Amino acid sequence: MSLNPVVHIQKLPHGEGIDLPFYATTHAAGADLRAAVDADVIIQPGETRLIKTGFAMALPDNYEAQVRPRSGLALKNGITVLNSPGTVDADYRGEVGVILINHGKEAFTVSRGDRIAQMIIAPFVQADFSEVSELSETARGTGGFGSSGQK
Repeated sequence: MSLNPVVHIQKLPHGEGIDLPFYATTHAAGADLRAAVDADVIIQPGETRLIKTGFAMALPDNYEAQVRPRSGLALKNGITVLNSPGTVDADYRGEVGVILINHGKEAFTVSRGDRIAQMIIAPFVQADFSEVSELSETARGTGGFGSSGQK
C-alpha cells in the first residue's frame, strides 16, 4: 500500500495526446508538465504568456501543487515560471496553467507537448492568526533584508 497522496487528473479535450504529469526519474521530486497548445507559442524577450497544460486535477485536502521552473529552460533559454512557485489550491478545479516569462535575449518557442515546468505535490497547514499588541523579542529584532549577514 502506497503512502503517496492520490491526485485525480481530468484530461481536457485539448489535452488529448499530451502526457499527464509524470516523474522523469525514480527519485524526481517534480512531475513534468507539458504544453497543450494548439499551435506554437512564441514568447519574445521580456514577454509573459499563460501556457495551458490540458488537464485539471483534484488534490487531497491539506495538499497543494507547486508549479516551478525547469532548470534546463532557465539556464539555457532564460525561461522561468513568473510566479514561482505558483500554487494550485486543493479546491481549484480549473485547468492548470503555467505563467512563463522569457528573461532571455532571444524569442523562445513553446510547441505542443514540450516540457515547460514541474509540479511538486506538498502538504500544508493553515495557521490560526491571533492579533497581539506586542511581539516577543529576538536577537534579530526588526532587522530586515540582509541584516543577518552575507556569510
